Amino acid sequence: MRAKRASAYAATAVLTAVLGAGPALAAPAATTAARAPQAGDAGTSAGFPSIPAVRSFVPATGAPAFVPGPGSRVVAPAGSAVEDEARLLAEELRRPYASGPARPGDISLSLERSNSGPESYEMTTSADGVTVRAGTDTGIFYGTRTLLQAVRSTGRVPAGTVEDRPDRGERGLMIDIGRKYFTREWLEARVRELGDLKYNQLHLHLSDDQGFRVQSDSHPEIVSARHLSKEDIRAVVDLAAQRHITVVPEIDSPGHMGAVLDAHPDLQLRSADGTPVRGALDISRPGAADVVDDLIEEYAPLFPGTYWHIGGDEYGPLVAGDPEASFPQITAYARERYGPDAGVADAAAGWLNDRAATLRSLGKRVEAWNDGFSGGARVAADPDRVVAYWSSNKLRGRLPEEYLREGRQLVNLNSWYLYYVLGAPENFPYPSGRRIYEEWTPAVVYRDDAVPAEFAGPDRILGARLAVWCDRADAQTEDEVAAGIRMPLRALTQKLWDPGQPVLSWQDFTALADRAG
Repeated sequence: MRAKRASAYAATAVLTAVLGAGPALAAPAATTAARAPQAGDAGTSAGFPSIPAVRSFVPATGAPAFVPGPGSRVVAPAGSAVEDEARLLAEELRRPYASGPARPGDISLSLERSNSGPESYEMTTSADGVTVRAGTDTGIFYGTRTLLQAVRSTGRVPAGTVEDRPDRGERGLMIDIGRKYFTREWLEARVRELGDLKYNQLHLHLSDDQGFRVQSDSHPEIVSARHLSKEDIRAVVDLAAQRHITVVPEIDSPGHMGAVLDAHPDLQLRSADGTPVRGALDISRPGAADVVDDLIEEYAPLFPGTYWHIGGDEYGPLVAGDPEASFPQITAYARERYGPDAGVADAAAGWLNDRAATLRSLGKRVEAWNDGFSGGARVAADPDRVVAYWSSNKLRGRLPEEYLREGRQLVNLNSWYLYYVLGAPENFPYPSGRRIYEEWTPAVVYRDDAVPAEFAGPDRILGARLAVWCDRADAQTEDEVAAGIRMPLRALTQKLWDPGQPVLSWQDFTALADRAG
């Protein structure tokens, strides 16, 4: 089978040009249509069992559902952009794949022109078969996930028409693989789970004070004994691409660099009295930038997706009582580069701008933690950098609306709702899927406060990620982490697909999750 693109996003205009003319799909309705849930709908969303719930389902009143039979096939044109999706669905349903044409009892996948978004799809069902139509292979894939969940949960697909699309374009899971070693097999299992739930991003935090977990040829001295090989990473990235998921790598700097500093103690930041600052690079030293840029340039081909996260959080000198006096070498460096009034905050802001420039030269779009946008710096963060917002205090920067008022886009990683921190329940209780499902929306970025409505749209708050942090790597096993994030992942995808009040109660939603797999 052909390899999928690394990016989860398809360009509708390009696909339209390739596919030629054809009937356009109607834009999906904004909310679930046709009828309210009835007693017989327990465990479904207005009659259709899927997570996330479909945005619109118009049932064919009185018509029998489609039940895959022994003669049912999954049909798509041979060599088409959706052949992979057809073959995967056929394997999952244990039915044959065929190149068409469709006959009664078949499931047919069809690429058609659409002006309703690159992740939208339409599915029509009768007792004689199912047709999934979309303008992109991503939309087709999501349609097959909806169909698969219906079959898994009830053995059938309700008759009628589904029109579906996500509210937010970025839906992801972040995993801290720097502090804790996760096996390739575990990561691949998460990719399959994310794909089935219509997520499109896997953010990998590669490095931290406790470890650096990916093979490196440019700096093998920094790599932890237990690590993922480049072959492992390629396998995860390739599987993710098949599931229309972009892998977003993160090399966090200039803080959280303890594993690098273990091998390069000459780059350790020390205060004026000689005290080392844990995990912090001395950014006044040229060698510090060389190490990080070497890794960026080495890994860029390994992670071919558009996005790259440059970290930028919790850099110790930014909270010193008098950072200019405490770190005179950085102050001198800042003033040499940025003028006589520059200080440590300017040097830190310039450091991230330099890393962002390296990445843009490699064709990447850059994001950073919100505390990587120093409010007190004279050096402004590059304007197109996306804010990954998690928290706010003296160390962590400003409130989310301040970034949004500047015209920046934001990804929501609200630590009150979306942080799963191993071994730190006193500061970060393990997230509750129920709280996400019943209380959170993409507009709730800091604590439980929603940003003003003018900034809450999907063009400003691009989406959200659940974040797994491994502060105490041994606090949970891989299996315990997977079990712990199971329902938060399902609740989050529901609220990113449709931020409105869910149709199902939490109890019915949980029951559907158990049936749908």
